[in-house]
Amino acid sequence: MSLDHREADTSLGRIAIIMPTRNSPLFATGLRVHLRTPRAGDEAAFLRAARASRRLHGHWAKAPSTRGEFAAFVKRYGGDAPAHVGFLVLRNEDGALCGVFNFSEIVRNAFNSAYLGYYAFAPHAGAGLMTEAFALALDVAFGPLALHRVEVNVQPTNRRSLALVARLNLVCEGYSRRYVNIAGRWRDHVRFAMLAEDWDRLRREVSARLKHAARN
Repeated sequence: MSLDHREADTSLGRIAIIMPTRNSPLFATGLRVHLRTPRAGDEAAFLRAARASRRLHGHWAKAPSTRGEFAAFVKRYGGDAPAHVGFLVLRNEDGALCGVFNFSEIVRNAFNSAYLGYYAFAPHAGAGLMTEAFALALDVAFGPLALHRVEVNVQPTNRRSLALVARLNLVCEGYSRRYVNIAGRWRDHVRFAMLAEDWDRLRREVSARLKHAARN
């Protein structure tokens, strides 16, 4: 994948964009957090965060928790696979690892869409950082990744995640029974989506809310 370095306007100001290779990750910077693709040197911090977040994740998410799982995660989402792009959420002030956003199954041509999964790390859940990171991820999705549609699937009992998609104004499109096998069980999910034209209309409103929250 060739290097493409540019800047663009986003819901949170300016976004610095480097289209990913293993040594030059795509990244985006917001008011309180920034996104960048994962790399091998993140292993120790990531595994500590995953262990500390097991209770938070429950049966809703499964973060890589071994060296082998983390290596596979970096290989898949670290920039070399055109169908997958992942981001770590890092706090600007100290680089603390706050969460993860992963674009999976990116399909081009007439579909031009992807699935978006995410999870926060303790103790940063509930501080509004993932809301800002979600907005940055959507800016990347409909900017440099040039997607038309992003789909998010949430278990109906995951109140935190349902609140997060509501804050970003994703549209509920339906209910998928026994959709994904997580922790040994097939689990129902609520299906949400954001389209490029939706985000073009909503991003100013979301930006204003995020800037207000950051000031307060």
